Amino acid sequence: MSHDSPTEKPLEQRHCQTIEKGSKPLIIPVIESHLSQLNGWEAPIHYREINKTFVFKNHLQVISFVNAVAWFANKEDHYPTICFDYNTAKITLSTQHIKGVSLNDMVLAAKINALLNTQTSDS
Repeated sequence: MSHDSPTEKPLEQRHCQTIEKGSKPLIIPVIESHLSQLNGWEAPIHYREINKTFVFKNHLQVISFVNAVAWFANKEDHYPTICFDYNTAKITLSTQHIKGVSLNDMVLAAKINALLNTQTSDS
């Protein structure tokens, strides 16, 4: 099954799927293609993860964001690494089972971006 079909739903409308045994990480051109649709997300040079740092006005906004991300992660059964302090939160996505980036990482990144796009209209 191809994940790049133009008839497929946008990433933020998809759901994370079970990663089958023997699955491989996405290849760099596919990662780059998806990243071009995910504002602010980037991959380190090794392409084993994607990440984004979010900046907020205060700690309450950070905590609210982290809680919302945790809710989405639980719903999708796909869990990011989250590091936060007073006004920033860094989200890192990687699929440990395949030791790299999967479509699930892209889906969760899109859902996280969509969450902020619906909550911040004046930014």
